[in-house]
Amino acid sequence: MTALQVSKVSKSFPGVKALNNVSMTIAAGSVHALLGENGAGKSTLIKIITGIYPPDSGSVMMNGKPVRFANLRQAAAGGLGVVHQERNLVTRFSVGENIMLDRLGASALSRVDYAAIHREAETWLKLLDLEVDPRTIVSRLSVAQMQLVEIGKALSLHSRVLLLDEPTASLTPNESTVLFRILRRLRNDGVAIGFVSHKLEEVFDICDRVTVLRDGVNACDSADLTTLSRADVVQMMIGRAERITKRAPRAQPDVPPYLQLTGYASGAGHRDISLSVRPGEIVGLYGLVGAGRSELARAILGLSRQLGGEVKVAGKPVHITSVAQALHQHGIGYVSEDRKQEGLILLHSVLANSGITLWSKLANRMGFLRDSTVNAKVAPVLQRLELKTPSVYQTIGNLSGGNQQKVSVAKWIAAGVKLLIIDEPSVGIDIKTKAYLHDLIHELAEQGTAVLLITSDMPEMVDVADRILVMDGYRIKGEVENDRNYDAVSKAIMGFIHNHAAA
Repeated sequence: MTALQVSKVSKSFPGVKALNNVSMTIAAGSVHALLGENGAGKSTLIKIITGIYPPDSGSVMMNGKPVRFANLRQAAAGGLGVVHQERNLVTRFSVGENIMLDRLGASALSRVDYAAIHREAETWLKLLDLEVDPRTIVSRLSVAQMQLVEIGKALSLHSRVLLLDEPTASLTPNESTVLFRILRRLRNDGVAIGFVSHKLEEVFDICDRVTVLRDGVNACDSADLTTLSRADVVQMMIGRAERITKRAPRAQPDVPPYLQLTGYASGAGHRDISLSVRPGEIVGLYGLVGAGRSELARAILGLSRQLGGEVKVAGKPVHITSVAQALHQHGIGYVSEDRKQEGLILLHSVLANSGITLWSKLANRMGFLRDSTVNAKVAPVLQRLELKTPSVYQTIGNLSGGNQQKVSVAKWIAAGVKLLIIDEPSVGIDIKTKAYLHDLIHELAEQGTAVLLITSDMPEMVDVADRILVMDGYRIKGEVENDRNYDAVSKAIMGFIHNHAAA
């Protein structure tokens, strides 16, 4: 039985034909993959289905009946749940209030039973193995925890059609395993699930059929995944075979550390943190949600108080109190995991966002800055990452999430910092760009940049890092030398985490 059918849908924006006669059919009791490169039209299609955008032409049907939702609330009332790539939470509300947002009371004047709300929310948090008090304010959560709350909110609606746009982008393999267990149960209960992901190993693990978009048109309409190989899917997505890089372990640079923490403690809760990153070295920082990795990056940048221990940059003790000081005095850059809130100014142009780290360097003696001067510096990086935009003057908020992430990374690469902290660099990035990004990170290291890499993507960690520090409970639990043997390295990493959990 067909639960959701999209027929010949088209959508245009200024300067861009986002979708052109796109079709997709999702059956009840199936998990259906929607794949394509950044800018291929996947998120636009989901936004049309859920009523955020009206289509220029074409139709959407649920259970054989035409539907055209006016907004997300109407879609939810019609049995359609969605988890968008960009989070849609009220950060000043509690976790429980967000999960139950549309059911806080029978009417606007109804008394809100907060105890009941938090009890109901706790059910969904336990289902997702998310150990968070439902009374916690959402702004205090990590990006990965917010993503799980979004998923819990969608599940709580008991939707018969559930659309998930990059649901595992910020999740570790363990958290993804929990989510897939839930999705399989929903599929067995007859729910139709649309699943957008750039992680093809996940797609072949969880999905039954696939629709592939390339440049806004169907490269494949609802094909059986069992008849396709990974190479077939990649060929449809990017128009050529996938480039696979087999990296040999890199020689460790024999130079003093550029960044060194000794017995470091922060106001965020870190204790006895000791680590070093040398010029030309890529140090990975791996851990589960709540391990304190992103919080450590922010503390290094001065966004949390230093309560103890020592921080050295280029061999000299320092006390960093702001991001501006970290960048301009110590050459430290930070690719935030939260591009929407911290990494980008969404109302500004691509050029302004990609060049903002260079303004003070490129301005003339009178303080004036030419767009052409900035563009000359950032254009090579944007071209390498194959940014899809009509113009560098396009408002960055109008780009797809993956293309926004490219700009978020590019601005720091163009800045030529001496230490680059990269937090979840490939969230929302397609497989072709991911390979280019990994090459760029390695090139930065070869040129002498010290790199601290935070990622929840285990294959990415093993492919990119020279050595890996394992973090849990806001402490460093161990170190793993990376010989590129995925099975052995991943087993060693998880061993540190599981040993700590058992203790």
